Amino acid sequence: MVFAVSMVSALPALAQSVATSISTPIFVLNSLDASVSVINPATWTETKRIATGKEPHHLYLTPDEKSLIVANALSDTLTFIDPKTAEVQRTIRGIIDPYHLRFSPDMKWFVTAANRLNHIDIYRWDGNDITLVKRIATSKTPSHLWIDSKSTTVYSTMQDSNELVAIDLATQALKWRTPTGAVPADVYGTPDDKFVLVALTGGDAVEVYDVSGKEPRRSKTIKTALGAHAFRSMGDKRHLLVSNRVANTISKIDLQTMEVVDTIAAPGGPDCMDISRDGKQILVTSRWSKKLTVIDVATRKVVKQVNVGRSPHGVWTLDHAPR
Repeated sequence: MVFAVSMVSALPALAQSVATSISTPIFVLNSLDASVSVINPATWTETKRIATGKEPHHLYLTPDEKSLIVANALSDTLTFIDPKTAEVQRTIRGIIDPYHLRFSPDMKWFVTAANRLNHIDIYRWDGNDITLVKRIATSKTPSHLWIDSKSTTVYSTMQDSNELVAIDLATQALKWRTPTGAVPADVYGTPDDKFVLVALTGGDAVEVYDVSGKEPRRSKTIKTALGAHAFRSMGDKRHLLVSNRVANTISKIDLQTMEVVDTIAAPGGPDCMDISRDGKQILVTSRWSKKLTVIDVATRKVVKQVNVGRSPHGVWTLDHAPR
């Protein structure tokens, strides 16, 4: 904690005005404050704070992009927010321990990971409502989710049993499980669905798994930095960012070579990220310093920080680069 504060205080004076291509609100989840900070990108100020359920960690747009869903893990609820006006639309209750969430690309499935209760829930989505199809018991602490481009398989990391599992969406059956390195967090699939990458928060690397066959095969380990945690595609179908929460850096991975090609300083325990539509700015939550940090991609420098709530986690804007 002391280290994170010292890193922030060591930053040079930041520009008062920072131009951006983002025109819609930026949403930051404050996990320990049970709220969402709404940031105006024109002024880089927090304009309002929306109350949610307890421990909102992650958020996701509905397939029609009309609602931003905030998953409130300790309240067993989902809060729907208009991504353009930042108004609360509705709350769905009875969604048990929704830590992480994801829609399938074909818009038929909605999946949540119950981080505390060790299960994954698969729901049907009809464009408005969700209906539970099956609750699947997993290993210890299911963390992050990824669904392949064909909407056939959901991958999930098991944070406290150090595993990656794959579940068939059509049958809701476990396909396989494989051991990983320490404390696997985020998971990302390459555009061709051949490889799945796993960030090791308990280590300093990203593991690459070949999932093109019946059984997974670890094909490479990419050294990044301590606390590799969250992924965000650069939007060019080639480069992937991973935040290194302990090292206070972001690594840029080339998906063609599976090598780190750049490292960017990111203070305060960098966690989740989003990227502006034009690809010129990285938005990253600084988990330990209660800030949203804005990084200029060209200069690789921090150009703005915005005060938010405690333990900022997920970040999202409608004006984002392709995922």
